[in-house]
Parts: sequence; structure tokens; C-alpha cells
Amino acid sequence: MSEDYSDQDLTRLPKAEFGFPGPLRDKLVAAILAGVKTSTTGLVADYIVCGEELPVVGERAVVIDSQGRDVAILEVTAVDVRPLGQVDLQHVLDEGEGHRSIAEWRADHEDYWHSPEMREAMGDPGFTVNDATETVLERFRLLTVLPR
Repeated sequence: MSEDYSDQDLTRLPKAEFGFPGPLRDKLVAAILAGVKTSTTGLVADYIVCGEELPVVGERAVVIDSQGRDVAILEVTAVDVRPLGQVDLQHVLDEGEGHRSIAEWRADHEDYWHSPEMREAMGDPGFTVNDATETVLERFRLLTVLPR
């Protein structure tokens, strides 16, 4: 699972940021590095607001930690766009965050998506999600952990 990357290679790869910097990102990055987090959920609306393209199978990205350091390289293995109400249990389990039910996962994610930080990032103080909200279900594999 280890490939060699030069600093120049790393600057060419997009950054993968999980959550906002702080305890949540630290938890998610630790789960990725431990190999228990192999999927993530984003919102199509967030990609649009940020002017980013949806992930593409085979694309590689550098995971950054809360201090902005490059810590790992991931490769996208699957991308599925579907309404929030259709997220399945296997995806929830593969997120590696300890959720054992879709309802538990959904409540936790709605807290994040309805947080002041997310609403500010979306440019909408009343931003909310519902069953019809389009999500991006991304699967990935850990290619390498970078030296710190």
C-alpha cells in the first residue's frame, strides 16, 4: 500500500479535506490512516458552491490534516450520486465513523450539514438538507501514508 511520491507529485494532486479543521477532521483522518474509513459523503450543492468537479474514479488526492499537512494519498474507487434518503447501510458502515444505523449516521451528518460553519461555507444561513438532497457517495482506497 505504499508508493513513493515526490513533493512535486504532491503539489499536482488535489487536496482531500474531510470536515472542517478540528476534532472532526482529526477523527476522520485517523480513521482513514487506520484503514477503517473507505467512503465519504458530500453534497452536490457543496461541490457547486465551491466550484469543484465531482470526484472521478481513478483520481488521486492528498489527504490533509487539521494543520494543513499532507498525510496520505487516496484513490477514488467509486462515485455514486443519489438522494440523501437513499443512502444505504453499507455506505454508512464503510464511512468508519462508528455508526451502526442509517438513522444514527443521518442525525450526525445533519448536525454537520446544519452547522454554522457549513451554512457559512454554503453562503446560506438557513441551509438544510432533506431526503431529496443530492449526495455524492464516494468510495476510496488508501494508497500510501506520507511521512510526517
